[in-house]
Amino acid sequence: MASDEQLTNNVHDNGQICPEEEISNLQPYQNQLKSKKNSWHRLRRYDSLDIESAKFSRADPAHGGGKGLESWFVLLQLAFQSLGIVYGDIGTSPLYVYAGVFQDGIKHKDDILGVLSLIFYTLTIIPLIKYVFIVLRANDNGEGGTFALYSLLCRNAKVSLLPSQEAEDREVSTFNLQIPNNEVKLASKLKSRLENSAFSKYSLLFATMLATSMLIGDGILTPCISVLSAVGGIKEAKSLAHVLTDDRIVWISVAILVVLFAVQRFGTDKVGYSFAPIMFLWLCLNMAIGTYNFFHHDPTIIKALNPWYIVEYFKRNKKEAWISLGGVILCTTGAEALFADVGHFSVNAIRLSMSTLVYPAIVLSYTGQAAYLINNTDDFADAYFKSVPSPVYWPTFVVAVLAAVIASQSLISGAFSVIQQSLSMGCFPRVTVIHTSAKFHGQVYVPEINYLLMVACVCVTFGFKTTTKIGNAYGLAVVFVMTLTSGLLVLIMIIVWKTNILLVITYTLIIGGVELLYLTSVLYKFNQGGYLPFAFAFVMMTVMYVWNHVYRSKYYYELENKISPEKVKEMTVDSNCVPLPGLAIFYSELVQGVPPIFKHYIDNVPALHSVLVFVSVKSLPISIVPSEERFLFRRIQPRELNVFRCVVRYGYIDARNEQEPFERMLVERLKGFIREEVIFLKESNVEKKEEDNEIEELMEREVELLEKAWGSGVVHFMGESEVVAGNGAGIMKKVLIGSYNFLKKNLRQSEKVFDIPRKRMLKVGMTYEL
Repeated sequence: MASDEQLTNNVHDNGQICPEEEISNLQPYQNQLKSKKNSWHRLRRYDSLDIESAKFSRADPAHGGGKGLESWFVLLQLAFQSLGIVYGDIGTSPLYVYAGVFQDGIKHKDDILGVLSLIFYTLTIIPLIKYVFIVLRANDNGEGGTFALYSLLCRNAKVSLLPSQEAEDREVSTFNLQIPNNEVKLASKLKSRLENSAFSKYSLLFATMLATSMLIGDGILTPCISVLSAVGGIKEAKSLAHVLTDDRIVWISVAILVVLFAVQRFGTDKVGYSFAPIMFLWLCLNMAIGTYNFFHHDPTIIKALNPWYIVEYFKRNKKEAWISLGGVILCTTGAEALFADVGHFSVNAIRLSMSTLVYPAIVLSYTGQAAYLINNTDDFADAYFKSVPSPVYWPTFVVAVLAAVIASQSLISGAFSVIQQSLSMGCFPRVTVIHTSAKFHGQVYVPEINYLLMVACVCVTFGFKTTTKIGNAYGLAVVFVMTLTSGLLVLIMIIVWKTNILLVITYTLIIGGVELLYLTSVLYKFNQGGYLPFAFAFVMMTVMYVWNHVYRSKYYYELENKISPEKVKEMTVDSNCVPLPGLAIFYSELVQGVPPIFKHYIDNVPALHSVLVFVSVKSLPISIVPSEERFLFRRIQPRELNVFRCVVRYGYIDARNEQEPFERMLVERLKGFIREEVIFLKESNVEKKEEDNEIEELMEREVELLEKAWGSGVVHFMGESEVVAGNGAGIMKKVLIGSYNFLKKNLRQSEKVFDIPRKRMLKVGMTYEL
């Protein structure tokens, strides 16, 4: 019979079993179990921290792209609700695009045809074809955004910089790992190069951080340009034209922005869905007004469907035409939200709403404005409100202001989401993340970020005052995020999807080429406001890099100085530890092995509780880990110590503050582990049936001991490590560690991640020299 001690001896010092050694070391016991028709899968699952890994079916596909049967009623409901969350930005872009293109006036009427043709084909290629029909396929179990793309790459290639990956992670039902087919040479070669190149790994992480930082910059610029454009339309009212100066319009805009950020704490679930009817009305108004202007002013504007007008536009204006592309690209603002906010709805819902309502409405709006400008070339600066028929001016103005607020909401919510994802991936300091909806995990509110965004928006609005300069900055942020998304998507096409190389080249040449052309244009206006998103990105990237670098260095230090199970036994058995009643939970971020801070604790406080559990918190490169698969356990021998290791796994959008107390969940899952362990022992005991009763009694005693320890009280030990620069460290390392300590002390503390009562929490301090 394979005893529990024999099996446990196959564990490495870091507390993990190597799959290759598993097969060879347990081969004799595998042959014994064949006589009882037991599966190798059940034997392997014991002691590999994945006993619960196959108990949960696929996550709710309503949030993903793989749902086969989705009722039309639910689909239409989600499509309608998405109007208030996803399309505010791209839906309000007709307010300011023509003003951004024709900054120096309209020199030739055919230029209007060329610009309209550019807008039409840009909208078709980037938001519709690229995002709706291609990028949305790359959702991570229904979640979108840059980190979704990065997580897909991390799961299909070993490109993560943290050494916390485990084979058991692949058993999570939402992991969906697909090993690249070796027959596909390009995928295998690219995968190998990424895995073997430290430069490639850092470049991927850097690109993800940069795209995240730029998206946060969008969250600053979107409210400014949208609200300023909408409020500026009040100047077209003749009765108020002399009263409302530009400065007063700026003050009104700032007041609206302050109110907008003040209501963020209520969450998108409460305020966002009330926006759907408003956005529906806004899009219908745009469609109706655009259709009216098309027939009333110049139906021949339909000629702009001919792309030759684009060629003539560039021939006629040359450099000026290339510069104007920075204004044209503003028609795609918010396209990234189609992907980033997909987790709130479904892929099919976004495809339906974009294709049937949003895309036709904004195309008609641009077409109607172009038809109006053909006969009113001097009105280019306020083309939208000038083209609105006077009987519907005031209703349109009111709806436009409300729509501008909605446009701001989508990118602000997106900024909160990417901050949470960055936090979970170890790329951002701890901040307060409040989940505002029990229905949607992705709807979060981050107070610290909200206040910083508000201050930044107010400063930008006061500093720039007009939409022209803000548009220059906005366009650069938009194109940069799009270009980075395309780069990550090409890697996914090759490594994950294994797309035909001809299709990859076609995508790169057409869509990638168009985006690069726009990127060169917006970079030209770098000194005219384009530097603003880079300034935001620099600040955010600095914070992310400092935190991630020291976080990884600290993790490697703990990994190199981890305590083996043999050392734990030596410290607890051979030393004079005083037994204490109760359950002790010792928290650490180290996944492999026991953290070194435990030895520091035993050396200073030689006491051991009845049951001790080392809890390691781990973020997986997936969006959601089902709660049934969250806790994975291992016993540290000898078993009479009642010492366990536990890995608590979270996805990057999972809420860590569960409604049920964390310690209750941990105890219940630990009981389940003990029972599963007994099932394994009984099935392994193929020759001595008389010992089954002893095994059952052992299990009952251990469960009873756990319940008694829990009833006696729970003590939560938090490792409070101080990071200092070691002797001989350079100035750069000292600056990085000093900045890390400053961020750590001034932001959220570790104990707030879980619902830990302060009266039952003890902090154990230790200094790490890096």
